[in-house]
Amino acid sequence: MAEQPITFNDGDFRDQIKDGLVLVDFWAPWCGPCRMVGPIIEELAKDYSGKVKVGKLNVDDNQSAAMAYRVMSIPTVILFKDGQPVETIVGAVPKGAYQQKLDKHVTAAAN
Repeated sequence: MAEQPITFNDGDFRDQIKDGLVLVDFWAPWCGPCRMVGPIIEELAKDYSGKVKVGKLNVDDNQSAAMAYRVMSIPTVILFKDGQPVETIVGAVPKGAYQQKLDKHVTAAAN
């Protein structure tokens, strides 16, 4: 698993999220709050390397995946476990909010 967020696209999205814990940042370049969340997502990719696959999906370029998971506003960050969404955070929130959700699932996966 990478220490940098992976760039997801409509073509590989289902394959990318099917196994384990995968955190996906649904974003767009023109979105101000998305630009605030971006560095947090990069930190989470480093912090959870080896435990959680972390990636970003540009909703302007990849509308199918965004529509499939009913992403209506961005940033939306969804944590998938074995292909199923288990946590969703809409809007820009502090890093701790993401860590809290991730830690709950990482701890459960370790047990």
